[in-house]
Amino acid sequence: MKRTGHSQALKRGGRAPVAQRKIIVYIATSADGYIARPDGNVDWLDRPMPKGGYGMAAFARSIDTILWGRKTYDFAAKMGGVSVYGKVKHYAFSRHPPSDPLPGVEFVSETIPEFVGRLKAVPGKSIWMMGGAEIIASFLDAGAIDEFSIHVIPVMIGEVIPLVAPRHRNIPLELFSARPFPDGVVHLNYRVQR
Repeated sequence: MKRTGHSQALKRGGRAPVAQRKIIVYIATSADGYIARPDGNVDWLDRPMPKGGYGMAAFARSIDTILWGRKTYDFAAKMGGVSVYGKVKHYAFSRHPPSDPLPGVEFVSETIPEFVGRLKAVPGKSIWMMGGAEIIASFLDAGAIDEFSIHVIPVMIGEVIPLVAPRHRNIPLELFSARPFPDGVVHLNYRVQR
């Protein structure tokens, strides 16, 4: 039987290779590519969910860290905080952090490459890039997004906040899974090509 690199490392007394943590944008968009109304409202997501809730519970078990942009953090604070996401580490990005941040949220002032290098050096699960559009764009442009997991909701809202803030870019994606649901939602999973 052929040995894999993993089993050969164990036979030699070495450690098994540790999987690199991934930063995953896990998000819902309207069919026309928007994540929220201009005021941050996501009322268009209020719809009956199928059994299993589009796989959200399984995704939540696969992460131990959530990344927030300032506007998304502010919206979460207004809606009651971040405790609904369980016992995970929260990092928020802002040039002007609040004087009294929500409990359990650490504000980040270092550059994205420095932060990502530090974060991925620590063993752990995947990392959820919560959004919004500006922080997703900044991480994407810094080469720090590994995957997009997008639930396309069959509704057009025709309003302002896109999935990624507009800038000139050409970043290819590789589709590695697609799952349609009976209610018309389609779950698309892409790897960001380097």
